[in-house]
Amino acid sequence: MAADNFGFPPPSSHAIKFRGLPIIMKASPDSSDGAVGTLTGMGVQPAGFHFRFSELQLRLLSIVVFFAAWQIAGLVPISPAFPTFSATMVAMFDMTLDGSLLAAYVETLKPLVLGVGISAVFGVAIGVSMGLYKSSRWLWEPIFVVLQASPVAALIPLITYAYGIGLTAKTVAVIILASPIIVLNTYKAVGNASPVLIQMCRSFQGTRLQEIWKVIIPNAAPVIFAGLRLGVAAGFIGVILAELLITPTGVGDIISYNRSIANYPAMYAAVLSIIVFSAVMVSLLEKAEVRYFRPEKKRGH
Repeated sequence: MAADNFGFPPPSSHAIKFRGLPIIMKASPDSSDGAVGTLTGMGVQPAGFHFRFSELQLRLLSIVVFFAAWQIAGLVPISPAFPTFSATMVAMFDMTLDGSLLAAYVETLKPLVLGVGISAVFGVAIGVSMGLYKSSRWLWEPIFVVLQASPVAALIPLITYAYGIGLTAKTVAVIILASPIIVLNTYKAVGNASPVLIQMCRSFQGTRLQEIWKVIIPNAAPVIFAGLRLGVAAGFIGVILAELLITPTGVGDIISYNRSIANYPAMYAAVLSIIVFSAVMVSLLEKAEVRYFRPEKKRGH
């Protein structure tokens, strides 16, 4: 007849109560009498427990540490022109209430949207043609490699001489910064498309057009979208440089004006708003990339 424990824990563990809660003391593998073990159950943490921060908690902690260091540096102060974080936030709140910050972003987004849109349409088309045809690669690759390596701040005065100080010049500045990233990422993505999938398409008697639209471009889509995301970030740098060096409008006007009158909290508030806005935009684009083009990364998030 099999042994019956009559509802008691097995011999290798000991049941105790802690504040009315059932606790099981499990024997360690190297214990002969089961007297040495770890406590598990409600209200008692296992032996060797270590608290772990979640991803969100670590990100919030890094932000809090950065802003705290900013506040301390402003109170020291490390420079008369370096305001505290609290004064910067007050200035940003005031500019948000009076509508000046929103109006500035409306002006800044015009060349940004135009420049990134033109770069995306023509950049992807040129990048695909470079990945598919050697003649297109020989024609376009030197141009975009040089543009990517060139200092944009040195080119902006030339843009001003050619296109004036209006919307066109700012849009060209965005295109110069955004298009090389989009073109070269698209070119590499198409050029490194899976040869197995291409051979499979050819073995099923697929046409060249079907091979491009149904195999190569879908296979390269994640890297192409990553290039678009990086292009948006570069384009934002281009539009701010254009507003600072070509003509003071938009957010660049807020920075230049407040610097000239020594209103440093408002100047830093404008700079902080640029950083936050660009970070949010890039983060949203990254989430869209993971959701629609890289579902295998969802587990990592």
